Amino acid sequence: MLSRDIIEKMGFSSIGENVFISDRATFYNTANIALGSNVRIDDFCVFSAGVGGISIGNYIHIAVGCTLIGAGKITIADFSTLSSRVAIYSSNDDYSGATMTNPTVPNQYTGVIHADVFLGKHVIIGSGSVILPGIIIESGVAAGAFSLIKEDCKCFGIYTGIPAKRVGERKIDLLELEKKLTNSTDYLI
Repeated sequence: MLSRDIIEKMGFSSIGENVFISDRATFYNTANIALGSNVRIDDFCVFSAGVGGISIGNYIHIAVGCTLIGAGKITIADFSTLSSRVAIYSSNDDYSGATMTNPTVPNQYTGVIHADVFLGKHVIIGSGSVILPGIIIESGVAAGAFSLIKEDCKCFGIYTGIPAKRVGERKIDLLELEKKLTNSTDYLI
């Protein structure tokens, strides 16, 4: 893990307390990335913040190999988790063939869309899942491994599949645990 001194020198827009970042994670445009407190970012994660930036809340774990990329804003609210190899995109090429694709082509020939992505509190996204631009994942949502999230997800639902569909309800017991944690001096990292 990187030392606090090195993290502070990286140029993040803000950094909370108890932030742990692997020395194998990669960051682009750190001035547009805000990190809350009690955050852990594991090996081989890539954060590429565009104009909208990336905002990471408190008590966040981002597991090995996750990518957060795009020009739209990506927000991850408190107590959320990204399992390994989750990809969040706030920008996406037009795949229809009406325009050209890839960043080596001048913008006037491409049809890239940019849209904010928001993950509410207590969200957990399973390994290998992909979240597309413009998605709102409301508080308490759990998405199963290898889900393609291309539509908004409603509070405390369990979603899975390609594309992800609501398949169940998640318990809200964790809200009481949040109250206990935030009223204590315990740190789980």
